[in-house]
Amino acid sequence: MPLPLIALAIASFGIGTTEFIIMGLLPDLSRDLGVSIPSAGMLVTGYALGVTFGAPVVAVAMSRFRRKTALMLLLGVFIVGNFLCAVAPTYTLLLLARILTALCHGAFFGIGAVVATSLVPRDQRSRAVALMFTGLTLANIFGVPLGTALGQWAGWRSAFWAIVPIGVLAAAAVAWLVPAQRDGAPVRLLREFGVLRRPQVLLAMSMSVLSSASLFAVFTYITPLLENVTGLSPHHVTFVLLLFGVGITIGNLVGARLADWRQTPALIGIFAVYALVGASLAYASHSATPAIVCVLIWGAVAFSPGAALQTRVVDNAVEAPNLASTLNQGAFNLGNAMGAWTGGIALSAGASYDSLPLLAASFAASALALAVFSAVLGSRRAGLAVRVG
Repeated sequence: MPLPLIALAIASFGIGTTEFIIMGLLPDLSRDLGVSIPSAGMLVTGYALGVTFGAPVVAVAMSRFRRKTALMLLLGVFIVGNFLCAVAPTYTLLLLARILTALCHGAFFGIGAVVATSLVPRDQRSRAVALMFTGLTLANIFGVPLGTALGQWAGWRSAFWAIVPIGVLAAAAVAWLVPAQRDGAPVRLLREFGVLRRPQVLLAMSMSVLSSASLFAVFTYITPLLENVTGLSPHHVTFVLLLFGVGITIGNLVGARLADWRQTPALIGIFAVYALVGASLAYASHSATPAIVCVLIWGAVAFSPGAALQTRVVDNAVEAPNLASTLNQGAFNLGNAMGAWTGGIALSAGASYDSLPLLAASFAASALALAVFSAVLGSRRAGLAVRVG
């Protein structure tokens, strides 16, 4: 692994921990702040929307800086945001602090993905992105379970206090290990935003939205699902979250290798399995062993398409890699918000926790349909190009 990828992975570990830590602390936050579980789930939705709508704004603001400088500035926002989360006295101020923290997320992963792909040969780009995302997945093995255990023992604020020094370490690693890069010609924003007119870019971003929506429709409420339906204790839930992190780490790396081999067939196969496993979780959640095994497999499949979709967007927007990569991170987080919000709406309307996996399966099936359509569209254009040639 090139040393700059290690620095990016450390940063993604910190960002992933602060993004996902809310799921493990949702009941504690709900009780301490005096809000319902669906209302506490808005801390997930607010963060995701902060990434989604903040990504293009932050991308424009960062366009005047070199990539390494932009990464350092974004990590500064990350550190300040987590500090404010730790000291926020009310639910509203915590939500605003989460939104501020989210502003660094999309642009960091967007710019970081471009840096990662520039460090390796073309046929290894998805794996390079996956290695950067390894920090995100390891956050679910170590950061989230340990943060959850710390938050349950010493109060949820302690989890955010623990994230602050991770941000400082990440900033030091990026400053030391990531090389300064020539970023090419000056950015012309209107021309860059023009890539959003391309069907394959829009299809890839739409798949990113639906893939994340499928994950977060369940993962936002995974703790009450495992406690109330499966009957696990809070300590056992922490163990399951650790297994989930193992699953997404494996899926992230395997999915990237499949994407570097044959990207479109890999995405179609992944989404088909994703829908099937999501539906299975609705029934497996009623018994401990099947639920634990299903969560492990579900986690692996859920993160498998991430690197492939990120590379696919950049491949189809070569004139605007920074913006397109950042906007795709916004698309992922729009899906996070959509999944958390629709799950909360379903629960508020009287749906049971064990029905949420069926909602997740419907999102994955929709992503599968778009992947098939994208393949058909691509083959038609290739055939037309051959006839014209």
